[in-house]
Amino acid sequence: MQRSTLLFLLLLLPISCLFAQETDLFAFNELRLQTNKKAMTILGSWAIGNMALGAVLMNKREGTEKYFHQMNLGWNAVNLGLASLAYLAAAKSDPATFDMIGSLKEQQKIQKILLFNAGLDIGYMLGGLYLTERSKNTENRPERLKGFGRSIILQGAFLFVFDLGFYFAHQSNDKLLHKLIGSLSMNGDGIGFNWAF
Repeated sequence: MQRSTLLFLLLLLPISCLFAQETDLFAFNELRLQTNKKAMTILGSWAIGNMALGAVLMNKREGTEKYFHQMNLGWNAVNLGLASLAYLAAAKSDPATFDMIGSLKEQQKIQKILLFNAGLDIGYMLGGLYLTERSKNTENRPERLKGFGRSIILQGAFLFVFDLGFYFAHQSNDKLLHKLIGSLSMNGDGIGFNWAF
């Protein structure tokens, strides 16, 4: 009787480990999706604030400031649309539908997108600096170039900090995923799993 109990427990051990891993994987994916929703709430709030301020001040200011607020309004209409779509996608996603490989792919995808976006943000700021400098050498509505340039610098700087902060939030979540992966390894030929007794 003791041998059969021991055999049963030995067979039950891998099943219980797999169940624990599935539970941890669900928690990881839930955390990843919550992080996405929080980030999109921050981006959406920034966008709404800029749009409201831009709509009010655009008509009360003249020259450079008018164009600054006008660009803030337009730029953040796009930000609000992107934040809304991304928030809805995260809200509709079911953490239970991601297996280990799907979880890893989603984690890597979001981190690559955020780093790419941070590079774009630097480009935005440089573009804004270009417009600001160009405004000094043109007679064709220099205040518009200067206002748009300043706005783009501000928006690019915010997005740079936002994207890097969002990246590092996911990077800390990444550590949880790597604990779950354990001895799971992937290469160009396939997936391997090493389990030592």
